[in-house]
Amino acid sequence: MAKTKKGKKAVVPTQPYKFRKRFSLLDVLFQKEKKFLYFIAFSFIVAGIVYPYASIAMWVGFLFAAYSAIANDSIQTIGTFIVSNEKRAWYWQWLFMGIIFLGTVFYSWYMFDGDVTYQRLSSKGFDQTPDNFVFLQLAAPIILLLLTRFRIPVSTTFMLLSVFTVSSGAIVGMINKSLLGYVAAFGTALIIYLALSKVIKRFVKGEAHSFWTVAQWVVSGFLWHTWLAQDLANVAVYLPRSLNIWEFVAFAGFIFLGMGFLFFKKGEKIQEIINEKSDVRDVRSATIIDLIYAIILYFFKELNNMPMSTTWVFIGLLAGRELGMRIRAQEGSAKLAKTFSLIGKDILSVTIGLIISVIMAIAINPVIQQEIFNFFFK
Repeated sequence: MAKTKKGKKAVVPTQPYKFRKRFSLLDVLFQKEKKFLYFIAFSFIVAGIVYPYASIAMWVGFLFAAYSAIANDSIQTIGTFIVSNEKRAWYWQWLFMGIIFLGTVFYSWYMFDGDVTYQRLSSKGFDQTPDNFVFLQLAAPIILLLLTRFRIPVSTTFMLLSVFTVSSGAIVGMINKSLLGYVAAFGTALIIYLALSKVIKRFVKGEAHSFWTVAQWVVSGFLWHTWLAQDLANVAVYLPRSLNIWEFVAFAGFIFLGMGFLFFKKGEKIQEIINEKSDVRDVRSATIIDLIYAIILYFFKELNNMPMSTTWVFIGLLAGRELGMRIRAQEGSAKLAKTFSLIGKDILSVTIGLIISVIMAIAINPVIQQEIFNFFFK
């Protein structure tokens, strides 16, 4: 309270409690992530400066895309591996997965005349090395890095490849296949864990036999190799379609070192999506998850050549598994409500990422803009 000239007390307006609380939370968040947000701002400035110079922009885009794509997709490829091996030194995990990465990309580079994507970019629309860039194409991986930091599992296929797509039909096809992948993974995991959860629980009781550790490393390594063979196109789309020896060394060396940083950080913030799920720290549970996922991913890989979001498949797998375990255990409505809340939160996250990706693709590509205009006004 304050006094006026006449001596009367004047009421000092105060901010609503909820507003002050929200402002306080935002302030705490900014202070906590201040260095990261400064880095993001600096990255946008760099992207704005270099995008007119294609020979420089392609490598800047690659550097941003390489770390952001692998960091975001770490939950589906090495997420369970990281959390189930948290007692093991990070550098052994890094060397194991790093050697698989080097072997995978070297084989493609050697066999396909400098192409590190297993010819994923040989289709029409992606087969030519970009000779010019727009700002949003370099900004896409920076936005992906920002979303990853705040635990939003975005499809790197949508976020990175869509900004180079020249047809809305390709985006629609990717969305349809990704939705089918989510439903198939959700249904498969739900059925398996409803039918076999008691059998699986017997496997995960007591101390794990050393066999499970070996099996999990083998399965995780195969899954990592399969993902690389499919999704490295999301990173290499910025670069020449045929890399010479020094370009290949720069490509492989940066990703290899970036993987080391990722393992050192134990999977970045998005790893929490894995950590909050039931029993994933057990090496036996992690092995079963990775094996089911690898089989589903392989099926859709063989179905057709249309790119799809492997993130959506993995989120569906975790959701079906979690729900199946809760229903089979008959743990009550409170636990089921919490499970549905987790499922809904993950669906919301990937949907937000999809919307952002589509908006960026429309903003960048005049062909898609014209297709949309024709659809609505002709």
